[in-house]
Amino acid sequence: MIDFTPIARPIFARRIAALDREAARGIAEVQLGQLRSILAKAAKTRYGAGLKITPDMSYDQFRAQVPVVEYEDLRPWVMRMVGGEPDVLWPGVTRRFAQSSGTSGGKSKYIPLTSDSLRLNHYQGGFDVVAHYLDMCPGSRVFGGKAFILGGSFANEVAHLPRGVKVGDLSAHLIDKINPLVNSLFRVPDKKTALISDWSEKLPRLVEAAARQDITNISGVPSWFLKVLKSVIEYRGARTIHDVWPNLEVFFHGGIAFGPYRQQYAAITDPERMRFIETYNASEGFFAMQTSRSGSALEMLLDGGVFCEFLPIAQIDAEEKHPLAPWEVEPGRTYALVITSCNGLMRYIIGDTVRICSTDPLTITIAGRTHAFINAFGEEVMVYNTDRALEHACAEHRCTVRDYHVYPVFADTRSVAHHQWIVEWDTPPADEDAFMSTLDLALQDENSDYQAKRQSSIFLNPPGLTVVAAGTFDRYLASTGRLGGQRKVPRLSNSGAIAERILNTSLL
Repeated sequence: MIDFTPIARPIFARRIAALDREAARGIAEVQLGQLRSILAKAAKTRYGAGLKITPDMSYDQFRAQVPVVEYEDLRPWVMRMVGGEPDVLWPGVTRRFAQSSGTSGGKSKYIPLTSDSLRLNHYQGGFDVVAHYLDMCPGSRVFGGKAFILGGSFANEVAHLPRGVKVGDLSAHLIDKINPLVNSLFRVPDKKTALISDWSEKLPRLVEAAARQDITNISGVPSWFLKVLKSVIEYRGARTIHDVWPNLEVFFHGGIAFGPYRQQYAAITDPERMRFIETYNASEGFFAMQTSRSGSALEMLLDGGVFCEFLPIAQIDAEEKHPLAPWEVEPGRTYALVITSCNGLMRYIIGDTVRICSTDPLTITIAGRTHAFINAFGEEVMVYNTDRALEHACAEHRCTVRDYHVYPVFADTRSVAHHQWIVEWDTPPADEDAFMSTLDLALQDENSDYQAKRQSSIFLNPPGLTVVAAGTFDRYLASTGRLGGQRKVPRLSNSGAIAERILNTSLL
């Protein structure tokens, strides 16, 4: 195949130059420009009219008049859009909706995918990722072969959809709307295979479609792509994925933390040739991307049709919520992300928490979910704490974890308060007790509140371990209707409800 990278590189370089000029303007100017553009259209909607939104309102007026909301506050409005009503949250009729249930279960959410949000945000974010990658890697030949994109499907829970309305995974919509020429020349699998909903049928089709192609880049969720890559290696009788795809150079990944899977990817790739680039592209929007090969911080996409605010985590369950503007946040602090977007969602808490790394440029790491944490005893353990501790313990004990979930066990007459880890091994450690001891100490290093509660085991005993059989987490996700390429296992819970379902599944 002809290497189109030299032809494409100048186009992407122009975007990098534009981003450099934008950075010189400053966060406040760029983000307030996005807000003004959004308000100009929101003023023409039924939701905006009810809040007396005007195109020329100031940011202070905006945050005084527009309430901070969660999905259930907007569900009736969104369902009117699904039903075909125009001008509800965004001007015109919206015909695409991303189905999402987050990581904590519950009723599905339907996120509007307007023409503006696809064009200005999701596709722009994807373009920017490649632009930054080419800027980081002058020797790249990423357009010298094909992209292998692992996506979801249009399976959904909505009965009697109006004609022309599509509901499904975000990735299914992005694949469905891709330019047919780009689809045939630069990516695999074909659209029909990519959108298969039954994973047991989809996996072998994916392997057959990709195993003999010249793949240079892959995109998807780390957990599910690991399964695909191992299947391709087995299908071809190879040792590593580079034995199959010698020109593979980059994995654009997102959806879940990469840390717990790092060792498994290292075992099947050539570290001299493989790069891993993280993206933050949720159903609600494309928010950030890795722009440097060193470090884990993600740079926020400031001109992508989204105005961001940041809610201090202490206010997540408070009756009054006062998010901060992006120029008001502090490095080292963790916030819930609040968006006002060209998909019609205004001052909407998306359910993710982020930790601010720097303010110029504005960079973040994903901390977890607003309701996926453990604070049963004042320990305030977040997902990024457990991910990092787990990565450290696995490296020290030369083991790998397929999936995990952690929940608190409260003291009673039979047990002392502690955290219980449900783990599905890929490669178990030689000594599980030693592994848990290392994990406990690593988590104490990551989180001073947890360390304080663990001191002398006064408040918390050492964590416990429950090992479940291979396939348990897949069966659990299947029982929730969320098995597939866009799956997210709930890592932490402040109660044992999810754990009970997982353990019940392991007994089937």
